[in-house]
Amino acid sequence: MNLSNRAFQLSTTDSFGYDVHRTDPLYKHIPLLINATPEGCVATFSTSRSRGFYSVGCEMDGLWGPYKYYRQDYDGLEEYLIVGRTLREVVKTYADLIGYPLLVPRWAFGYIAGGMKYSMLDSPPAVDALMELAEKFKKHDIPCSGFQLSSGYTVAETEPKTRNVFTWNRHRFPDPAAFFAAYRKQGIRVIANVKPYVLTNHPEYQRLAEARALFTDPRKSSTAQSRLWSVGGGESGVGSHIDFTSEAGFAWWYTNIRALRQVGVELPWNDNHEYIMPDDNWLCKLDIPLLKADEKQRRDARVGLWGRALNCELMGKSSHDALVDLEPDRRPFVLTRSATPGTLRYCASSWSGDNVTNWSSMKGSTALSLTAGMCLMQCYGHDIGGFEGPQPSPELLLRWVHSGCYSQRFAINCYKTNKADNKVGDVIEPWTYPDILPGVRRALKRRYEMIPYLYSLALESHLIACPPQRWVGWGYEEDPEVWTETLLDGETQYWLGDALLFGGVFEPGATSARMYLPRRDEHDPGYVNVNPPYQHFEAGQWVDVEAVWYGSGIPVLAKVGSAIPVGKNVQVQSPGETDGNPADLPEDDYRGVEIFPPKGASGRTFETSWLEDDGIAAQPAISRFIVRYESTEEKITAAFEADRTNKWKPLWEDLDIVLPVGDARNVTSQSETGVTLVEQRETGQRVWRLKAIW
Repeated sequence: MNLSNRAFQLSTTDSFGYDVHRTDPLYKHIPLLINATPEGCVATFSTSRSRGFYSVGCEMDGLWGPYKYYRQDYDGLEEYLIVGRTLREVVKTYADLIGYPLLVPRWAFGYIAGGMKYSMLDSPPAVDALMELAEKFKKHDIPCSGFQLSSGYTVAETEPKTRNVFTWNRHRFPDPAAFFAAYRKQGIRVIANVKPYVLTNHPEYQRLAEARALFTDPRKSSTAQSRLWSVGGGESGVGSHIDFTSEAGFAWWYTNIRALRQVGVELPWNDNHEYIMPDDNWLCKLDIPLLKADEKQRRDARVGLWGRALNCELMGKSSHDALVDLEPDRRPFVLTRSATPGTLRYCASSWSGDNVTNWSSMKGSTALSLTAGMCLMQCYGHDIGGFEGPQPSPELLLRWVHSGCYSQRFAINCYKTNKADNKVGDVIEPWTYPDILPGVRRALKRRYEMIPYLYSLALESHLIACPPQRWVGWGYEEDPEVWTETLLDGETQYWLGDALLFGGVFEPGATSARMYLPRRDEHDPGYVNVNPPYQHFEAGQWVDVEAVWYGSGIPVLAKVGSAIPVGKNVQVQSPGETDGNPADLPEDDYRGVEIFPPKGASGRTFETSWLEDDGIAAQPAISRFIVRYESTEEKITAAFEADRTNKWKPLWEDLDIVLPVGDARNVTSQSETGVTLVEQRETGQRVWRLKAIW
């Protein structure tokens, strides 16, 4: 997160197995640089899609001292200056400029499984292996909401057995529609990998070339070709990228995305669209109406001038538009690996790409998440356990699962290089290590339980652009300690919303984490550890927080006076779902609120609100719910209300108030409604049911 005294290329690459601390560049093209200080923030944002370069204070002038500069290869300089008192203000203004984060369907906050191996299998056929996988989820009591179907489903059955986008390997998937329907009955939606290029042996290659749907090489006056990933790890073949500035290319993609959705694919997974093309002088077609390019502009159609990243953006739009036109009342959902600021108008989710399995990669992933959030990639995550590299140790995997369960996107997807078979590879499964399976299961069930909180943060980001995961100084800018180098790197701790402060453990064998507890003012109520030994901490100090890897996982501290909404710890049916309930999922008809009161008298009333909607609609009614509470030495008094402007009513009616472990106080109501003690959990938490007033 702290980029001081470093230099960066503004270009994109397919960075397989990157080093999170050293590899440059990665997958995204977002020329946004924020200078954040205790006195205020200034951001520069360039709208160019051209390649560029940032030097951030690593240049020196004898008269002026260290300085920063920005350079781009082509195009005029169009740069915005954004000024704000805080990072929150700058990010909000940036969203006013480029657009707010898109709505994400509620189901997508569950566990998303994956792994290249499954779709690459011929014996047993991939479809049989995948149905067996779904049964294993049930057997091991692991909730799963989605599956990332890698591109093995497009590999040709006959030589040359290469990936041919929008085709089906009928040996591996004899009846795609039947498979997708069967997976939906298991509660699992399929996310299909799609790549924006065709090898010369693709059945549609010649037709696309003749339609000028591919780039042109002016030196040869023919279709531009380069080497592209073909089948196994590191294997390539000759082919061409789809030119999305071409009406023929844009329409071909749009038509095929619609066809995938109609056969049962839930959403496209836009992949390998960094447009790593070797020649700036290749020509775009520039004839889609969206570009409004006049005759003069079309005379200089070089891809270097227009920017390779433009095609990533238009690919997102083509995928998005296909879904919207097919189902206009359902929110479109596109997963994207590469992105420009404009891409985020069409793609609702992203991740950090092909990370590697090691402790350093897990540590650096937090800073990537915080940076992504400020760039408005706010449904963002990482491949848990690492995409490339060796299998994680049991300790590393469980730590990573605990950490990933609190991100907006939780996915385990990988290609573990296997020397015996370069085309298939190995996978990480939740039950890879039986000894840690109970811990993995508990963490995943806790994630599902917390979806109301995660989803509320996503709705908030859609409305006001506030990232769900936030730098430790977010909202605590007056605390000088948050500006120290240790906390500016964004690697060791972060906020999830306003309520939960997370730490990390990034060394094998470690049993605690060093954390700083930011302080707002002299009246700051402090923090409570939600894991053993459940102690309270004063704000404004560094503390060592116990975190045994096979026990509580990672440090989680709750802000005293805060609250988080929770639901069932299993996959539930989104209230607005229109295609029935083929998996017979339970309804989303329970809501609790975990509150974190002071140990004694509060001296004031604490208030928390959260947002909900139907989880599906393109233009939903979003409702706000409010819980208030105050405490004395003997009791806690709580109240609940629904905002009077609410237009959407959930399925749940009463509200459970969940106290911290060891809090034995009674709960009473501020209104005339009754309060009943309904549960004493094994954890030591007492649960009181508050009759709601609607």
